[in-house]
Amino acid sequence: MAKRDYYEVLGVDRNASPEEIKKAYRRLARKYHPDVNKDDPNAAEKFKEVKEAYETLSNPQKRAQYDRFGHAGEEQGFAGGDFSDADFGGFGDLFDMFFGGGRRRDPNAPRKGADIQYTMTLEFEEAAFGKETDVQIPREETCSACHGTGARSGSAIETCSYCGGTGQLSIEQNTPFGRIINRRVCHHCQGKGRVIKERCTTCGGTGRVNTRKTIHVKIPAGVDDGQQIRLSGQGEPGVNGGPPGDLYIVFHVKPHKFFVRRGDDIFCEIPLSFSQVALGDEIEVPTLYGKVKLKIPAGTQTGTKFRLKGKGIKNVRGYGQGDQHVTVRVVTPKHLSEREKALFRELAELEGRKPIEEANDTFFSKVKRAFKAD
Repeated sequence: MAKRDYYEVLGVDRNASPEEIKKAYRRLARKYHPDVNKDDPNAAEKFKEVKEAYETLSNPQKRAQYDRFGHAGEEQGFAGGDFSDADFGGFGDLFDMFFGGGRRRDPNAPRKGADIQYTMTLEFEEAAFGKETDVQIPREETCSACHGTGARSGSAIETCSYCGGTGQLSIEQNTPFGRIINRRVCHHCQGKGRVIKERCTTCGGTGRVNTRKTIHVKIPAGVDDGQQIRLSGQGEPGVNGGPPGDLYIVFHVKPHKFFVRRGDDIFCEIPLSFSQVALGDEIEVPTLYGKVKLKIPAGTQTGTKFRLKGKGIKNVRGYGQGDQHVTVRVVTPKHLSEREKALFRELAELEGRKPIEEANDTFFSKVKRAFKAD
């Protein structure tokens, strides 16, 4: 069974903001959660579909890939990121929303670091053949002075006395419908569950410092404009010992002055003179791999296409190689010498006396006959 469009699943427009997507997910998750809809046998499947749509559309990289390639893009291996408590406030929040309680999220639990996106501009040839290069990525690193704790060396880190280290405060209210428990982020420790008495002077207590890291990147041959690769573990460092995020490098390929790329094939136009197409010729055609000879048969018409097999771009996934397509364009001379004019007049006279061959009727001969009929 074909998958439904993720935007249709969540009931949002394709230009929906992250907040609108999150709001739609919360509403549908509550509607279809199996614990709430125990009498609906399809609730679990619907909840799974809604969750899958949210996991893609809430992640900027996954959403961009889905907008470009649809469900097929999910199989290309470029999507990354995770669906953690940080994305939705945790399933604890979901149970809080349903039942007024549930598990508490540990503010000191390990969490994966944020992903980073970096745009790299490539020349046409660099994208075709690939390259290796070093890039400097601005990102946060764990502070070496405090080792990420945020506290000055030798100073103590205390458990928050307000929330008992949970990072949350519970507020109970009695209503006509029963007791309601609301959980809020502890204002004293900002949800961290711990209090730093003396902050690290290097990072100001954040546990991180801004820096630029040099990363060696191997760009595969055949990448196209808008495609991206993922470098696992090269994103922001994790929180509380969690794994680092990923680095996504998005490629922008500059247009070529002569070639045009469509998929793995490249296209170009070659200007030829009247005499070359009328009498035939052997010309040299530029390719990405150097010049190759191409035989032009006598009587070639403008717009005729020739194919140079295997002279296109290697498929980025290793599935063969494209071709180069050459289109002939006959160039009409604008400035003629007296000798050339005389030769063209002589040619015109010969064409006027030449009988029309029905077996080789062309568009121009049809036009000529139409005027003679008057």
